[in-house]
Amino acid sequence: MTLIFDWREPSRPPADPSPIPLPSSPDERGRLEALERENAKLRRINQVLMDRVERSMDVQGGAFSLFQTAIVLEQKVRERTLELERALRELEDSHRALARAKELADTMRGRLSEAIESVNEGFAIFDADDRLVLCNSKYLALWPEIRDRILPGIRFQEIAELAASSRTIADAYPRPDRWLSERLAQHRALKGPYVYRLADGRWVQVNERRTRDGGVVGVYTDITDIKEHETRRRERELAEKSALLQATLDNIAQGVGVYDRDQRLVAWNERFTGLLRLPANVAERGAGFADFVLHHAALGDHGLSLKALMMPSCLVEQPWLDGTVLEISRNPMPGGGFVLTFTDITERKRAEQALRDSEERIRLVTDAVPALIAYVDAEQRFRFVNKAYEGWFNRKREEIEGQPMWAALGDLYYEVRRSYVLRALAGEEVTFDLELPGENGAPRYAVATYIPHFGERRGSGKPEVLGYFGLIHDITERRMAAEALADAKDSLERRVVERTAELTRLNSQLQQEIAERIAAEEALRLAKAEAEQANLSKTRFLAAASHDLLQPLNAARLFVSALSDLEQPEPNRGLVDNIDVALASVEDLLSALLDISKLDAGAVRPEIADFPIKSLFGALATEYAAVAKERGLELCVVPSHAVVRSDIRLLRRILQNFLSNALRYTQAKRAAKGGAGRVLVGCRRTSEGLRIEVWDTGPGVPADKLDEIFQEFRRLDTPCANERVRGMGLGLAIVERVARMLDHPITVRSQPGRGSVFAVTVPFGRYARPVRALEAPVQTASNRLAGTRVLVIDNEPAVLAGMRALLEGWGCSVATAASGDEALAGLGAVAPDVLFADYHLDDGVIGFTEIARVRERCGADLPSVLITANRTAEVVEEAQAKGCHVLNKPVRPAQLRAVMTGLLG
Repeated sequence: MTLIFDWREPSRPPADPSPIPLPSSPDERGRLEALERENAKLRRINQVLMDRVERSMDVQGGAFSLFQTAIVLEQKVRERTLELERALRELEDSHRALARAKELADTMRGRLSEAIESVNEGFAIFDADDRLVLCNSKYLALWPEIRDRILPGIRFQEIAELAASSRTIADAYPRPDRWLSERLAQHRALKGPYVYRLADGRWVQVNERRTRDGGVVGVYTDITDIKEHETRRRERELAEKSALLQATLDNIAQGVGVYDRDQRLVAWNERFTGLLRLPANVAERGAGFADFVLHHAALGDHGLSLKALMMPSCLVEQPWLDGTVLEISRNPMPGGGFVLTFTDITERKRAEQALRDSEERIRLVTDAVPALIAYVDAEQRFRFVNKAYEGWFNRKREEIEGQPMWAALGDLYYEVRRSYVLRALAGEEVTFDLELPGENGAPRYAVATYIPHFGERRGSGKPEVLGYFGLIHDITERRMAAEALADAKDSLERRVVERTAELTRLNSQLQQEIAERIAAEEALRLAKAEAEQANLSKTRFLAAASHDLLQPLNAARLFVSALSDLEQPEPNRGLVDNIDVALASVEDLLSALLDISKLDAGAVRPEIADFPIKSLFGALATEYAAVAKERGLELCVVPSHAVVRSDIRLLRRILQNFLSNALRYTQAKRAAKGGAGRVLVGCRRTSEGLRIEVWDTGPGVPADKLDEIFQEFRRLDTPCANERVRGMGLGLAIVERVARMLDHPITVRSQPGRGSVFAVTVPFGRYARPVRALEAPVQTASNRLAGTRVLVIDNEPAVLAGMRALLEGWGCSVATAASGDEALAGLGAVAPDVLFADYHLDDGVIGFTEIARVRERCGADLPSVLITANRTAEVVEEAQAKGCHVLNKPVRPAQLRAVMTGLLG
């Protein structure tokens, strides 16, 4: 048997004439290298086995075993070779697929680039690491300053930092770091779209979305045209709204001024400029609020309240020009700025005052009626009760008015009335009996009548019931008489046989008592009517006395002043001075008596308001400084910034009396410890209010006389610093009445021989509204009046003669007349320099009428002075409105000279 061994290498597949493309990816290259190493290893194993077979052949017959071994090795080599061939074919297929995939990827990349480039918006793709993968030229065109630095692989944060630092984004300034942090947060959150304004004026809208592999796709759209169109549309809408707003402002009654966040005037109406009388530079577009404030600051007391204007929000009332009243409102706007509104509320204030006066008159009438009168509205709340009502229930009317019936009366008494109240509010007039609580727990009986108060009829329906009037009459005595009569009747019925005569007598007595009671009620009614008529007559007498008594006193003062200006012998000079002192005493006494009479008659009505106490202290210090200096006393007024609530003129009257007494009774040198006499005015803050105290170093008041000094014409036997100006004992009586009217407590502390402290406690105020400073007494002027042409109109010959003597003594040329007709008839070619007219002339003619007639002839700017005994605020306001000055009778010569000098100057 012959065995033939074929030691040739295993057959290899023919080589492919086409070259195998080399793998490009790292994974494919690694796999190819691993296959090549395995192939080389198999080749080495095959070579080693063949060498071993050749070396181990011998002649001892081991060839067959070697042959078998060679067969086995050949089989293994063939298997390994086939596996290697399969691996090479698989590798070749992988190379071909990889080449096709790369070609397809390049094609798709090119197509994607072309597609992205064809997009009208800016387009950018970032991978999961936030690095730029691909973008188009539109995206790069958005950043012309940094487009050369935007390359694939750059991070999004780097692009944002470059855009912020190169000022490409206009919105990034002035805080680029803040914009950068916000943009990165937006990019991470992907909650767009976002809009940015570029430095070149373009607007870009950014929309970003997350891809499936974690990257980000951003689309950057140029929306400049849209923004410009929107801006034009907004400007057009704003212009239309501005025109509509201006038309609205021009058609409202209030003056309105609108200031923007920069406090520049942007809108106003003609009422705004006309009502406030603003110059052109203050009421023009773009005018600053500071110009408005400076304009009113320059007006001083005639301008608006600067404190109110500077508040962020306010609603105040302020007197304005020509006696008008303005309501000033300042309201902030949400976007900054504010709106000023000025409303003329003069008519409303007058109506309110008229309503208050009417209410006061109604209260005076109802308080005098013995019956209980009340008004309850539709919500069952007390709106009005009279004095008898509060007296019966022993509660102040302030505690009753405004309260519901069940709260004011209590549940028990309300339930008794409830059904009748509902019937009255339904429009039915009802009358019923009541049992009311009386003194000492004894019941009182009354008859109540509820009368509905109907409003205007609406359509064809029934008129609305606004409330009802309640009238309650006390019938306790009549009820008790009726009960006694019933008891007597029962008793008589039990004893009808034996007591018939006694029953008749009792009945007659009862009838007589009833008749007497009716007569007493009629007498009371007549007495009340007579008292009211007497009160009215007293008021008329006071009004007439204030003119008739002061008229001759005024003439006498003028004659005395004229005498004092003439050269007089020394004895006559003393007589003239004594007459002047006596007339001054009569004037003070008469003024005090008139004041007390007015206070007792209720003719004085306090005008309560908030004001700073320093405005009152300044006037008092100026008024009494000269008096203290003349008497050798030291006057000290300690200033205070407190705000109080009172009537400034009545409070001034209280402090004037305190100061007058202190200066009158304080000696120039103190007898006890030596040194100069002192008067001190100061304030103390207490829980009840501001206590204003007047200290003096006078003789003091004994403790048992402290109450006596407040009585009329009561003067203590204490030494007076100036016996010629000794008081009449009415000053503190006036203080007591004024303080009681204002509800200001008065206190007195005194130590005989050391001094006294008179004090008044005034409640604190919340807000000091601007008040007109109280005028200090007019000082004697030193201007020359020689040659001044004066026209005097007065219906009293004595007053005309006194004025002529006084004025001619000053070198004036004086013309007098008893009426306006006489004055006009006597006017020559040269008009007078100043005009004096009495308020009350003959035949009911008023001085204002004659002043207007003379001014019509001589010119509207003729300086005019009204002389009157009427000290009411209405006369002063009317004089101010007509451009006249006011002097109260009796006229003091020094005051007259000062007024003339001021008017002619």
